[in-house]
Amino acid sequence: MEKESMDRNLIPLSIMRPGQRGRIVTLNVGRGKARRLMEMGLLPGETVDILSNSAGPVIIRVRGVTLALGRNVASRIWVEVI
Repeated sequence: MEKESMDRNLIPLSIMRPGQRGRIVTLNVGRGKARRLMEMGLLPGETVDILSNSAGPVIIRVRGVTLALGRNVASRIWVEVI
């Protein structure tokens, strides 16, 4: 993962700022959590808009749906800023 993140300039979703947009590259979570996130529309290649990222959960919009992600989960979703 380290080399991939350097090659493609990837960052965790948890450090993006409101108003930024990113393309999901990888979900660095266990199989069960990855399945649940994918069911929610968080698939590699999908575009994510950051709506809020302050002290609480990270609020995002993906596929026209607004979701709140815990900071731990958001830190394991790697995106390419677009």
